[in-house]
Amino acid sequence: MNETSTRLSSSRRGVALPLPLRRSRVQGSSRRHQVKTFAKGKQRNIFEGQRPWVELIDGKPASGPDLSCTVDGVYFPNPFVIGSGPPGTNYHVMKKAFDEGWGGVIAKTVTLDSSKVINVTPRYARMKSNSNNKEVIGWENIELVSDRPFEKMMEEFKRLKDEYPDRVLIASIMEEYNKDAWEELIGRCEECGVDIFEINFSCPHGMPERRMGAAMGQDCELLEEVCGWVNNAANIPVWAKMTPNITDITNPGKVALDAGLEGLAAINTIQSVMGINLDSLRPEPCVEGYSTPGGYSSKAVKPIALAKVMSLATMINEKYEGKRTLSGIGGVETGQDATEFMLLGCDTVQVCTGVMIHGYPLVQNLCAEVQEFMTKHDFKSIDDFKGKSLPFFTSHTHLVQLQKEAQERKKAAKVGLKSDAEWTGDGFTSETESMVSN
Repeated sequence: MNETSTRLSSSRRGVALPLPLRRSRVQGSSRRHQVKTFAKGKQRNIFEGQRPWVELIDGKPASGPDLSCTVDGVYFPNPFVIGSGPPGTNYHVMKKAFDEGWGGVIAKTVTLDSSKVINVTPRYARMKSNSNNKEVIGWENIELVSDRPFEKMMEEFKRLKDEYPDRVLIASIMEEYNKDAWEELIGRCEECGVDIFEINFSCPHGMPERRMGAAMGQDCELLEEVCGWVNNAANIPVWAKMTPNITDITNPGKVALDAGLEGLAAINTIQSVMGINLDSLRPEPCVEGYSTPGGYSSKAVKPIALAKVMSLATMINEKYEGKRTLSGIGGVETGQDATEFMLLGCDTVQVCTGVMIHGYPLVQNLCAEVQEFMTKHDFKSIDDFKGKSLPFFTSHTHLVQLQKEAQERKKAAKVGLKSDAEWTGDGFTSETESMVSN
């Protein structure tokens, strides 16, 4: 019996099942002799000294603390991953990401039949800070999944893995409610050598009538069945990308993990309407005078993303003893942002909108800023601080109890002197204060 044939049925909802021992393509690659070294002498600090920066060679910092991590058996030279979207839409941009040092790249979501995907322009709208009208704090898109032919994307996946065998290439995939289509999609992508699957159960706009994206991720019964298909078909690790457009994100999260998937990714964009143009009275982004609700991202969504990640990480710790993985997404533009996600239990951190605003070299600043944090706290690896802030979340009832206990301790400590013999000359004023009631 081979390793992947030992996977158990996912029919027992609510029971944590043993994980499959899937094969990692990055480790032990037969093409290691072809590895190229990037990108000494080519990189630069795009913030011109205003933010910390470190050179990345094959994704590893040339100096400072080690940022490497191994997630689901796959080695990442650093935890930063290009999130699925325009920054991973074709060979050229994904190659650029690897050359600049990103730890991994998630390609834009592919489906078997791209002819059904028709994008419009304009398809983005920005929200800028009122203070300077330059800083982008919110970003809406009504963009669909990849509109490029599936065969072309497969060719480019294979080319990237041929040229960068030791770098992590993740295929984001999405299909309709069709078992045969999911199995074909998975098999074809695996033939190209991708290292991990990220299943798009979370795109908030476009094609809900085909029960795709968030329409599937919000329906736990449908999700359970599809995750079962995916788990049985895949021979490499699988992450389920969660939608925030749901009351309790842990419910679909548990369904995906109980089906046998290795990890979760959260969050995808939040359904939104960017705004209304007060001159034309038309919504933005405006296409021939009309618009449609889209997905909201950028730094404004970070607090919401952190809350969702905290809930998922807590669930993973409590239900799976921390033995499932989590990739954090949502408003990351600095190493400090990313560190917050890792402190809440994320193994990797994805960036999409941040790259669209700042460019691919951003990863060098992200790495340097995480290194500064690690040096400050004397952390030697990401594992040293991953999840370290999770224990400090509790219920509001417990907060009230904690505050009451603290007030009682403070009151008890302020008992004053028991007799006149206890007065001292040096501590006279503080001793007096200890017996004042208001």
